[in-house]
Amino acid sequence: MLQALSQSPATGAYCTLNQLIELRYAARKLDLRQRKRALSMLSGPNKTNFRGRGIDFEEVRVYQPGDDIRTIDWRITARTGEAHTKMFREERERQVLLAVDQRSSMFFGSQSCCKSVLAAHLTALLAWAALQRGDRLGGLVFSEQEHRETRPRRSRRSVLGLLNTIADMNAQLPLAATESSQDDLAFNDLLTELRRVARPGSALFIVSDFRGALEEPALEQIYQLSRHMEITALHCSDPLERELPAAGRYTVSNGQDKTDLYTGDSNLRQAFSDHFSEQLAALQQQYGKLGVPVIEASTAGAPLTLLQAYYADRSGRK
Repeated sequence: MLQALSQSPATGAYCTLNQLIELRYAARKLDLRQRKRALSMLSGPNKTNFRGRGIDFEEVRVYQPGDDIRTIDWRITARTGEAHTKMFREERERQVLLAVDQRSSMFFGSQSCCKSVLAAHLTALLAWAALQRGDRLGGLVFSEQEHRETRPRRSRRSVLGLLNTIADMNAQLPLAATESSQDDLAFNDLLTELRRVARPGSALFIVSDFRGALEEPALEQIYQLSRHMEITALHCSDPLERELPAAGRYTVSNGQDKTDLYTGDSNLRQAFSDHFSEQLAALQQQYGKLGVPVIEASTAGAPLTLLQAYYADRSGRK
Protein backbone atom coordinates (compact mmCIF):
# COMPACT_ATOMS: atom_id res chain seq x y z
CA MET A 1 0.00 0.00 0.00
CA LEU A 2 2.79 2.42 0.95
CA GLN A 3 4.66 1.69 -2.28
CA ALA A 4 1.51 2.38 -4.31
CA LEU A 5 0.98 5.68 -2.49
CA SER A 6 4.57 6.78 -3.04
CA GLN A 7 4.37 6.17 -6.77
CA SER A 8 0.90 7.54 -7.48
CA PRO A 9 -0.33 11.12 -7.90
CA ALA A 10 -3.37 12.28 -5.99
CA THR A 11 -6.59 11.85 -7.96
CA GLY A 12 -9.91 13.58 -8.39
CA ALA A 13 -11.43 17.04 -8.35
CA TYR A 14 -12.10 16.78 -4.60
CA CYS A 15 -10.45 15.16 -1.61
CA THR A 16 -12.13 13.32 1.26
CA LEU A 17 -11.35 13.29 4.96
CA ASN A 18 -10.77 9.53 4.86
CA GLN A 19 -8.12 9.93 2.16
CA LEU A 20 -6.28 12.52 4.21
CA ILE A 21 -6.45 10.35 7.34
CA GLU A 22 -5.07 7.31 5.49
CA LEU A 23 -1.95 9.29 4.59
CA ARG A 24 -0.77 8.97 8.21
CA TYR A 25 0.81 5.60 7.33
CA ALA A 26 2.76 7.03 4.40
CA ALA A 27 3.93 9.97 6.55
CA ARG A 28 5.97 7.58 8.71
CA LYS A 29 8.59 7.72 5.97
CA LEU A 30 9.07 11.46 6.47
CA ASP A 31 11.15 13.43 8.96
CA LEU A 32 10.64 17.20 8.78
CA ARG A 33 13.79 17.76 10.83
CA GLN A 34 15.79 17.05 7.67
CA ARG A 35 14.95 20.55 6.37
CA LYS A 36 18.32 22.27 6.68
CA ARG A 37 20.21 19.58 4.80
CA ALA A 38 17.58 18.76 2.19
CA LEU A 39 16.58 22.26 1.15
CA SER A 40 19.87 24.13 1.43
CA MET A 41 20.35 24.16 -2.34
CA LEU A 42 16.82 25.38 -3.17
CA SER A 43 17.26 28.67 -1.36
CA GLY A 44 20.56 29.28 -3.17
CA PRO A 45 23.41 31.26 -1.63
CA ASN A 46 21.01 33.42 0.37
CA LYS A 47 20.79 32.63 4.06
CA THR A 48 17.64 33.03 6.08
CA ASN A 49 17.37 35.66 8.79
CA PHE A 50 15.76 33.04 11.02
CA ARG A 51 17.38 32.65 14.44
CA GLY A 52 15.49 29.93 16.22
CA ARG A 53 17.94 27.60 17.98
CA GLY A 54 16.72 26.25 21.26
CA ILE A 55 18.77 26.72 24.41
CA ASP A 56 18.59 23.11 25.58
CA PHE A 57 21.46 21.03 24.21
CA GLU A 58 20.43 17.50 23.26
CA GLU A 59 23.12 15.66 21.27
CA VAL A 60 26.09 15.87 18.92
CA ARG A 61 26.18 14.19 15.54
CA VAL A 62 28.38 14.21 12.42
CA TYR A 63 28.09 17.44 10.43
CA GLN A 64 26.13 17.16 7.19
CA PRO A 65 26.00 19.60 4.24
CA GLY A 66 23.45 22.32 4.93
CA ASP A 67 23.84 22.33 8.73
CA ASP A 68 24.30 25.73 10.34
CA ILE A 69 28.06 26.23 10.80
CA ARG A 70 27.34 28.16 14.01
CA THR A 71 26.37 24.87 15.69
CA ILE A 72 29.66 23.08 14.96
CA ASP A 73 31.18 21.54 18.09
CA TRP A 74 34.82 22.51 17.62
CA ARG A 75 36.15 20.44 20.54
CA ILE A 76 34.78 17.16 19.22
CA THR A 77 35.70 18.16 15.68
CA ALA A 78 39.33 18.72 16.75
CA ARG A 79 39.44 15.51 18.79
CA THR A 80 37.97 13.23 16.11
CA GLY A 81 39.23 14.96 13.00
CA GLU A 82 35.67 14.96 11.61
CA ALA A 83 33.22 17.88 11.76
CA HIS A 84 30.42 17.45 14.33
CA THR A 85 27.42 19.68 15.01
CA LYS A 86 25.27 20.24 18.07
CA MET A 87 21.54 19.50 18.14
CA PHE A 88 19.13 21.43 20.32
CA ARG A 89 15.80 20.46 21.81
CA GLU A 90 13.97 23.25 20.00
CA GLU A 91 14.71 21.56 16.69
CA ARG A 92 12.86 18.44 17.83
CA GLU A 93 9.99 19.90 19.83
CA ARG A 94 8.71 22.90 17.97
CA GLN A 95 5.59 24.49 16.60
CA VAL A 96 4.77 23.53 13.01
CA LEU A 97 2.24 25.66 11.12
CA LEU A 98 0.68 24.57 7.84
CA ALA A 99 -0.99 27.20 5.64
CA VAL A 100 -2.98 25.64 2.82
CA ASP A 101 -4.58 27.42 -0.13
CA GLN A 102 -8.15 26.47 -1.12
CA ARG A 103 -8.93 29.48 -3.31
CA SER A 104 -10.75 29.18 -6.65
CA SER A 105 -7.46 29.41 -8.56
CA MET A 106 -6.50 26.09 -6.95
CA PHE A 107 -9.59 24.37 -8.39
CA PHE A 108 -7.80 23.49 -11.61
CA GLY A 109 -6.27 20.31 -12.98
CA SER A 110 -5.78 18.66 -16.35
CA GLN A 111 -4.55 15.18 -15.51
CA SER A 112 -4.78 13.40 -12.16
CA CYS A 113 -6.20 15.97 -9.76
CA CYS A 114 -6.86 19.62 -9.05
CA LYS A 115 -4.19 21.77 -7.42
CA SER A 116 -6.50 22.07 -4.39
CA VAL A 117 -6.42 18.28 -3.94
CA LEU A 118 -2.63 18.18 -4.36
CA ALA A 119 -2.32 20.86 -1.67
CA ALA A 120 -4.61 18.89 0.65
CA HIS A 121 -2.54 15.70 0.27
CA LEU A 122 0.77 17.50 0.76
CA THR A 123 -0.57 19.21 3.88
CA ALA A 124 -1.90 15.94 5.30
CA LEU A 125 1.48 14.24 4.86
CA LEU A 126 3.27 17.15 6.53
CA ALA A 127 0.74 17.23 9.38
CA TRP A 128 1.03 13.53 10.20
CA ALA A 129 4.84 13.67 9.88
CA ALA A 130 4.98 16.57 12.36
CA LEU A 131 2.72 14.83 14.87
CA GLN A 132 4.63 11.56 14.66
CA ARG A 133 7.85 13.39 15.54
CA GLY A 134 6.30 15.08 18.57
CA ASP A 135 5.82 18.60 17.17
CA ARG A 136 2.96 20.93 18.04
CA LEU A 137 0.83 21.11 14.91
CA GLY A 138 -1.44 23.96 13.88
CA GLY A 139 -2.63 25.50 10.65
CA LEU A 140 -4.58 27.98 8.63
CA VAL A 141 -6.83 27.10 5.67
CA PHE A 142 -7.89 29.99 3.47
CA SER A 143 -10.07 30.90 0.50
CA GLU A 144 -11.23 34.19 -0.96
CA GLN A 145 -14.07 34.23 1.56
CA GLU A 146 -12.63 33.04 4.87
CA HIS A 147 -9.70 31.84 6.96
CA ARG A 148 -10.06 29.00 9.45
CA GLU A 149 -7.46 28.50 12.14
CA THR A 150 -6.40 25.34 13.98
CA ARG A 151 -4.47 26.18 17.12
CA PRO A 152 -1.12 24.39 17.56
CA ARG A 153 -1.29 21.31 19.79
CA ARG A 154 0.62 18.08 20.09
CA SER A 155 -2.43 15.90 19.58
CA ARG A 156 -4.18 13.74 17.02
CA ARG A 157 -7.27 15.85 17.51
CA SER A 158 -5.43 18.90 16.21
CA VAL A 159 -4.41 17.10 13.03
CA LEU A 160 -7.90 15.74 12.48
CA GLY A 161 -9.36 19.20 13.02
CA LEU A 162 -7.05 20.69 10.40
CA LEU A 163 -7.74 17.92 7.88
CA ASN A 164 -11.49 18.18 8.44
CA THR A 165 -11.30 21.92 7.71
CA ILE A 166 -9.35 21.28 4.52
CA ALA A 167 -11.84 18.67 3.31
CA ASP A 168 -14.78 20.93 4.14
CA MET A 169 -13.40 23.98 2.35
CA ASN A 170 -12.24 21.82 -0.58
CA ALA A 171 -15.80 20.56 -1.03
CA GLN A 172 -17.04 24.16 -1.39
CA LEU A 173 -15.00 24.77 -4.55
CA PRO A 174 -15.47 26.41 -6.96
CA LEU A 175 -16.43 29.60 -5.16
CA ALA A 176 -18.36 32.42 -6.78
CA ALA A 177 -16.21 34.41 -9.20
CA THR A 178 -14.41 37.39 -7.66
CA GLU A 179 -12.20 40.19 -8.96
CA SER A 180 -8.53 39.24 -9.33
CA SER A 181 -7.50 42.02 -6.96
CA GLN A 182 -9.53 40.33 -4.23
CA ASP A 183 -7.64 37.10 -4.85
CA ASP A 184 -4.35 38.93 -4.35
CA LEU A 185 -5.59 40.48 -1.12
CA ALA A 186 -6.63 37.03 0.11
CA PHE A 187 -3.01 35.85 -0.03
CA ASN A 188 -1.79 38.94 1.76
CA ASP A 189 -4.51 38.41 4.39
CA LEU A 190 -3.23 34.87 4.93
CA LEU A 191 0.25 36.15 5.70
CA THR A 192 -1.16 38.81 8.01
CA GLU A 193 -3.03 36.12 9.94
CA LEU A 194 0.09 33.96 10.11
CA ARG A 195 2.03 36.81 11.68
CA ARG A 196 -0.67 36.99 14.35
CA VAL A 197 -0.71 33.29 15.25
CA ALA A 198 2.89 32.17 14.60
CA ARG A 199 5.44 32.15 17.40
CA PRO A 200 9.12 32.89 16.87
CA GLY A 201 11.01 29.68 16.15
CA SER A 202 8.10 28.02 14.36
CA ALA A 203 8.44 25.99 11.18
CA LEU A 204 5.99 27.32 8.60
CA PHE A 205 4.91 25.50 5.44
CA ILE A 206 2.86 27.39 2.86
CA VAL A 207 1.12 25.15 0.28
CA SER A 208 -0.33 27.24 -2.53
CA ASP A 209 -0.14 28.31 -6.16
CA PHE A 210 1.06 31.66 -4.72
CA ARG A 211 -1.35 33.78 -6.74
CA GLY A 212 -0.83 37.31 -5.46
CA ALA A 213 2.39 36.40 -3.65
CA LEU A 214 4.51 38.84 -5.64
CA GLU A 215 2.44 41.87 -4.69
CA GLU A 216 4.39 44.31 -2.51
CA PRO A 217 2.20 43.92 0.63
CA ALA A 218 2.58 40.13 0.46
CA LEU A 219 6.35 40.33 -0.01
CA GLU A 220 6.64 42.61 3.02
CA GLN A 221 4.67 40.12 5.13
CA ILE A 222 6.88 37.22 4.01
CA TYR A 223 9.95 39.27 4.90
CA GLN A 224 8.62 39.91 8.42
CA LEU A 225 7.71 36.24 8.88
CA SER A 226 11.11 35.01 7.66
CA ARG A 227 12.90 37.03 10.33
CA HIS A 228 11.60 34.83 13.12
CA MET A 229 10.86 31.37 11.69
CA GLU A 230 11.79 28.78 9.09
CA ILE A 231 9.54 29.01 6.04
CA THR A 232 9.16 26.45 3.27
CA ALA A 233 7.03 27.20 0.20
CA LEU A 234 5.39 24.38 -1.74
CA HIS A 235 4.36 25.77 -5.11
CA CYS A 236 1.46 23.79 -6.65
CA SER A 237 1.02 23.80 -10.42
CA ASP A 238 -0.52 21.78 -13.24
CA PRO A 239 1.21 20.76 -16.50
CA LEU A 240 -1.40 22.70 -18.48
CA GLU A 241 -0.25 25.90 -16.75
CA ARG A 242 3.27 25.34 -18.02
CA GLU A 243 2.46 24.44 -21.62
CA LEU A 244 -0.62 24.67 -23.82
CA PRO A 245 -2.10 21.40 -25.17
CA ALA A 246 -1.39 20.12 -28.65
CA ALA A 247 -2.29 22.41 -31.52
CA GLY A 248 -6.03 22.59 -32.04
CA ARG A 249 -9.21 24.41 -31.11
CA TYR A 250 -10.48 24.04 -27.55
CA THR A 251 -13.48 25.35 -25.67
CA VAL A 252 -12.34 26.93 -22.41
CA SER A 253 -14.28 28.43 -19.52
CA ASN A 254 -13.69 30.41 -16.34
CA GLY A 255 -16.77 28.85 -14.74
CA GLN A 256 -19.14 31.45 -16.13
CA ASP A 257 -18.18 32.34 -19.71
CA LYS A 258 -16.94 30.15 -22.55
CA THR A 259 -14.71 30.90 -25.50
CA ASP A 260 -12.70 29.10 -28.16
CA LEU A 261 -8.93 28.89 -27.91
CA TYR A 262 -6.63 28.02 -30.81
CA THR A 263 -3.32 26.63 -29.60
CA GLY A 264 -1.58 26.24 -32.95
CA ASP A 265 -0.01 29.69 -32.83
CA SER A 266 3.67 29.18 -32.00
CA ASN A 267 4.04 32.71 -30.66
CA LEU A 268 1.09 32.20 -28.32
CA ARG A 269 2.48 28.89 -27.11
CA GLN A 270 5.87 30.39 -26.39
CA ALA A 271 4.44 33.44 -24.63
CA PHE A 272 2.22 31.21 -22.50
CA SER A 273 5.14 29.03 -21.42
CA ASP A 274 7.40 32.03 -20.83
CA HIS A 275 4.85 33.73 -18.60
CA PHE A 276 4.66 30.74 -16.26
CA SER A 277 8.45 30.37 -16.13
CA GLU A 278 8.94 34.06 -15.43
CA GLN A 279 6.41 34.07 -12.61
CA LEU A 280 7.98 31.00 -10.99
CA ALA A 281 11.50 32.42 -11.38
CA ALA A 282 10.39 35.69 -9.80
CA LEU A 283 8.89 33.83 -6.85
CA GLN A 284 12.05 31.77 -6.37
CA GLN A 285 14.22 34.86 -6.60
CA GLN A 286 12.18 36.96 -4.15
CA TYR A 287 11.82 34.14 -1.64
CA GLY A 288 15.41 33.05 -2.15
CA LYS A 289 16.58 36.46 -0.96
CA LEU A 290 15.00 35.59 2.37
CA GLY A 291 16.40 32.06 2.48
CA VAL A 292 12.95 30.56 1.79
CA PRO A 293 13.17 27.47 -0.44
CA VAL A 294 10.45 26.94 -3.05
CA ILE A 295 9.56 23.29 -3.73
CA GLU A 296 7.80 22.71 -7.05
CA ALA A 297 4.82 20.35 -6.75
CA SER A 298 2.87 19.16 -9.80
CA THR A 299 -0.57 17.57 -10.01
CA ALA A 300 1.06 14.96 -12.26
CA GLY A 301 3.51 13.86 -9.53
CA ALA A 302 3.15 11.76 -6.39
CA PRO A 303 3.02 13.94 -3.22
CA LEU A 304 4.84 11.39 -1.04
CA THR A 305 7.62 10.88 -3.59
CA LEU A 306 8.14 14.65 -3.75
CA LEU A 307 8.37 15.07 0.02
CA GLN A 308 10.64 12.05 0.41
CA ALA A 309 13.13 13.74 -1.91
CA TYR A 310 13.60 16.40 0.79
CA TYR A 311 12.41 14.84 4.05
CA ALA A 312 13.11 11.12 3.83
CA ASP A 313 13.42 9.49 7.25
CA ARG A 314 16.93 8.00 7.37
CA SER A 315 16.65 6.70 10.92
CA GLY A 316 15.22 3.31 9.91
CA ARG A 317 12.13 3.97 11.99
CA LYS A 318 9.10 1.87 10.95
